[in-house]
Amino acid sequence: MAEMGMGKGVTAGKLASNVQKKLTRAQEKVMQKLGKADETRDVAFEEGVINFNKQYTEGSKLQKDLRAYLAAVQTMHESSKNLQECLSDMYEPEWYGKDDLDSIVEDTDVLWTDFHQKLVDNALISMDTYLGQFPDIKSRIAKRDRKLVDYDSARHNHSSTNKGKKGKDGGIKITKPASLLERATPVWAQGILSAHNIAQSNLSRNQAEDELERAQKVFEEINEDLQEELPSLWNSRVGFYISTFQSMSGFEEKFHKEMGKLDQNLYDILVKLEKQDMSGELPRGADPANHTLSPGGPPPIPKSPSKLRPAMPPRPESSPCRDMKPENIINLFDAAAAPNISVTSPTQAVSWDTWEADTLTTPAAPTAAAPTPAAVAPEETPVVAAAATNGDSEAVEMPPGFLFKVTTMHDYAANDSDELEMKAGDIVLVVAFDNPEEQDEGWLMGMKQEDWIQNKQSSLKGVFPENFTSRL
Repeated sequence: MAEMGMGKGVTAGKLASNVQKKLTRAQEKVMQKLGKADETRDVAFEEGVINFNKQYTEGSKLQKDLRAYLAAVQTMHESSKNLQECLSDMYEPEWYGKDDLDSIVEDTDVLWTDFHQKLVDNALISMDTYLGQFPDIKSRIAKRDRKLVDYDSARHNHSSTNKGKKGKDGGIKITKPASLLERATPVWAQGILSAHNIAQSNLSRNQAEDELERAQKVFEEINEDLQEELPSLWNSRVGFYISTFQSMSGFEEKFHKEMGKLDQNLYDILVKLEKQDMSGELPRGADPANHTLSPGGPPPIPKSPSKLRPAMPPRPESSPCRDMKPENIINLFDAAAAPNISVTSPTQAVSWDTWEADTLTTPAAPTAAAPTPAAVAPEETPVVAAAATNGDSEAVEMPPGFLFKVTTMHDYAANDSDELEMKAGDIVLVVAFDNPEEQDEGWLMGMKQEDWIQNKQSSLKGVFPENFTSRL
């Protein structure tokens, strides 16, 4: 029943022996702390243990910091890879050095991977091997401390056992019987009992001596090994630190040197791309139609007319000038001022905005000198203008609501169905909006002059940003 619940190979006798050893050690430590028993001290060994603990603590911290450093290298690798892949994805195929840039991105990833792996193989693994010997030595130091207590206990037991009281003649003094057994023993038998006690004492002295020899042997064996290992281990730290950090510094130097070359190559590619961009040169493989802008680039596009439209105040419903009949308008001038002008054609009706501007510069006095036909014809009939831009002296009929002409300074691609697509150099005829409230700030309505000449009423009309054009 006593052996039930015990581990495999553990007997009741062995368990009792271990318990007895612990009690004996505890009793010995108490006696030593109370000063009732001397303690074996080894100052040199104690200093070696202090150095060992310091070395173990420093090595553990170095291992922790090295792992953190490698984790940071891995994180930096991933961040660098993501950043350069982003650049590669945004870098258009027709831009300068696209293939070279992709090669740099790939080489950079390989360089990071190689750098991290070398640090693991030559620094982290060496660090783990170096620290792997400390736990075993630490357990042996603890075992030595226990065996030292056993040795002191055996030494004290042996010393107390050999303290026999001797008489003046040098013989062993037999003490008077003190126990009830001794008192009850007849006088003739007390000599036999005393002899038995002496034999028992001799046996105890022999056992104490054997126990002392055994404890001393065990202690000295483990102590001698540690006396050699601890100083050697303490001195090995210098060489280990040198080897570890020399390897790391060498790998880092090579890594940064190679990384610097790749960074310089990437920088040179971007410098050449920048020069081409600033000079207006076409990147290789580019479509010339997409690169006709001026070096400064087009101005910002105003908000699309399909977006929020600002509120516009309504035009006045009537005015004295608007109520005038067409024939009365013509009568303001001399007949010679408006030769061959028909006022009945609906396609040649005078624009209200143009007419309103012209009346501000036209003399109202009927007695004023009549201007020459060539001078007043463009003002009286804004729907007819000379096509001077085409080098043709013939009059060109303008679309209804014509206001003025503009030339396109930059390409403009239509973003909506109601917008007019233009190329740099196009001449556009600006006309009034059918509904002034539909006009957005910064936008004009018009049609290309070439389209109007060829197609007239069926020409394409749309809105466009005013800051992409220049008024003629």
